[in-house]
Order: sequence, then structure tokens, then C-alpha cells
Amino acid sequence: MAVRIRMKKMGRTHRPFFRICAMDQRSPRDGRVIENLGTYDPMCPETDARVTLKNDRVAYWMGVGALPTDKVAVLIKKYGAEGTHLDAQKAALERLSKRKDYTPAPPEPAKPKKAEAPKAEAPAEEAPAAEAAAEAPAEESAAE
Repeated sequence: MAVRIRMKKMGRTHRPFFRICAMDQRSPRDGRVIENLGTYDPMCPETDARVTLKNDRVAYWMGVGALPTDKVAVLIKKYGAEGTHLDAQKAALERLSKRKDYTPAPPEPAKPKKAEAPKAEAPAEEAPAAEAAAEAPAEESAAE
């Protein structure tokens, strides 16, 4: 049985997502897999964060004779165990994780100015009247 390391298309319409798998070369593209070795998300905004690989399993399958397809060979060369873009991948993954931590403060609801102005003035006007009423009986009892 000839084994190939290739991509299996997942996702939905206009939103592709691929699994990198070890498959029998005679099986269809989206058919039965022997083992899942990683993922490739071409819609990820960070170019270097698009690929995740299980490097030990990729090395195993290549060691027993599995051949990668052209696109997968490029991904293994860039992001494999001794890849050329590993530092950029770590930086991109770190930037993506910081985006999840950021949550903007919720906007405060707009307060109507007209409704608050009369309510704020009304208690202020009532307070001096109440104080004057309280002082008046005190003055009358002091005068007696």
C-alpha cells in the first residue's frame, strides 16, 4: 500500500479548511484517512499561523516511505520540525492569542439630557423649601 501525506478538504462553501493526513493514495481526496497529522487554514489572517503539524508523526510517516504532495511538502519545509519559518510562526501565534485577550469596554448607553435636567433641579428646589419649613417652627418655639 502506497501512503501519501495530503490535504483533506473540510469546512464549508467559501470557507475552506484542510486537514493534513496520511492516506492511501488510491482513496479519494476526502476519503478514509490513516492518521491526521495537522491542519491548514488558508483563511487565517496571520499567514504564518495557518499551519499546525504533529512533527513527530510527520517524521514517522516520511520515515516509513510516505510521500507528501507538492503543497504539503512546502508546508513541511516551512513549518516542520526543522522548518524555515518556525520563529515567524511562534510570533504569529502569539499575536493571535493576544487578540483573544483584548475585549473593548462596552459603550455606555446614551443618556437623554432633557429628561435628567428637570429631575435634577426639582429635588434641589424642594430641599430649601423643606429646610425653611423645618426652621420656621424652630424659630417660633424659640420666640415663645
